Amino acid sequence: MHYARRSGWLQILGDIFRFLTLCLRAKTSLAAENLFLRKQLAFYQERKVKPRLADNPTRVTLVLLSRWFYWRDALTIVKPKTFVAWHRKGFRLFWRWKSEAGRRPIPVELQHLIRRMGWDNPSWGEERIANELLLKLGLRVSPRTVRKYMPKLRAAPPGRARGDQRWATFLKNHARAIIACDFCVAVTATFRILYVLVVMEHASRRLIHLNATANPTAAWTLQQLRESIPSDHQYRFIIHDHDAIFSSELDASLTRLGLKVIATPRRSPQANSLCERLIGTVRRECLDWFIPLSEGHLRKVLASWMAHYNQGRPHSSLGPGIPNPRMGDVQVKARGLRLPFGHQVVARPMLGGLHHEYSLQRLAA
Repeated sequence: MHYARRSGWLQILGDIFRFLTLCLRAKTSLAAENLFLRKQLAFYQERKVKPRLADNPTRVTLVLLSRWFYWRDALTIVKPKTFVAWHRKGFRLFWRWKSEAGRRPIPVELQHLIRRMGWDNPSWGEERIANELLLKLGLRVSPRTVRKYMPKLRAAPPGRARGDQRWATFLKNHARAIIACDFCVAVTATFRILYVLVVMEHASRRLIHLNATANPTAAWTLQQLRESIPSDHQYRFIIHDHDAIFSSELDASLTRLGLKVIATPRRSPQANSLCERLIGTVRRECLDWFIPLSEGHLRKVLASWMAHYNQGRPHSSLGPGIPNPRMGDVQVKARGLRLPFGHQVVARPMLGGLHHEYSLQRLAA
């Protein structure tokens, strides 16, 4: 089939070349040749010799040539009705190609960029890549389009448990005055268990503090909270669970710092859903990809990831947005599907290439 299509195009190109060659000849010579061919064709018409069926290249050539003269007097091999049907079929094919169904594909360079971001960041989903393109590069691409060009199918993240409606309303109304904290564990290469303390702001999703220890105590936890909460803070509430680390002495010290302690109900992690989700993000994007060699190594990794989380990672819950963008980053406005002229995409690896931050850089003149 491919060979027949190729030979048909070659036949049409040959007919065009012969037509251009005939245009260079004198009109008298062409008229004489035309009459000479008509006389020979008359013998076949008298003997009623049936010609073979015309192939598609021949039909295209005859339809194109018919636009240069009155073709009805010269048509002999088929009926005029058949010839008009050829022309209409070609017209339908032309408009089918002109108005093809579906959206046009995004530019090839953008497809390559999406695949590159998918390969470089195996834990990212389509929504995360779409937010990265929008906020960092100004390219507005829907998550469904990103999913179409990602290198492999990725499972959607599991749904987050929903709490009581009144509690959710409380968190929404007091988000700017709420901070939350919780613990998670990490296992070193020597199977030593380390405890990671996470402290975050509800409104901005900013990670305030991230530290690890092998012996979590109430005194150590209180000292970490004192370091993370400034003296001129505007917070009013702090949320934590009923872990024994959060003792009554710790709660009393937090009260003296001007905070009201809210202890979540037992066995109700959804009451501290934002912090629980943050701990899940810490695992999926950092801890699950590292085997800490020591407590100091884990702290160094967490510090690097914390800077990426606060200053370079897009957050869907913020619009999307970045909790604490870097001062030197250029604010990019969405322009469509093409990069601005004279710019290139620069990827900055984070955590040894586990994640990448993308930005625009002007090309050197």
